[in-house]
Amino acid sequence: MSTDERNHGRIPEPEAPDEPAPDVTPAEPGTPTVPDVPPGPAIPDVPPTEPEPATEPGPAGSGVRAPTIEEITGYTRDGVPTLDSVREKIEHRSATAIGAEELARESVSGRSLEDEYEARQAAAADKLAEIRRSLRPE
Repeated sequence: MSTDERNHGRIPEPEAPDEPAPDVTPAEPGTPTVPDVPPGPAIPDVPPTEPEPATEPGPAGSGVRAPTIEEITGYTRDGVPTLDSVREKIEHRSATAIGAEELARESVSGRSLEDEYEARQAAAADKLAEIRRSLRPE
């Protein structure tokens, strides 16, 4: 038995096959088989995008400044909401309410409710006119 001096004490590595060995474990009777799945579509290699460099504030007097805590959060350091943040919340809620009303009015059920309302208003106006006529002296 001859030993190589370079590999003294090492276990020789088996040669790696070029392709993986197929699974040849026999299936048990009644085991469903998996159909061959075709390969998926080729995904193109997309290079990563470079992030935009961060803009650093210029020298004094350049007109660029960092936003304040109040501008970012809408609250002062004491936790009081700023006037601008309150105004924005009110405008946002108002716009949302107006938009929801417009959408509801344009829906099928909204139009039918509007038609029913107009019919009731007309019936009420007719009834009021009838009552007024009955109260007049003849």
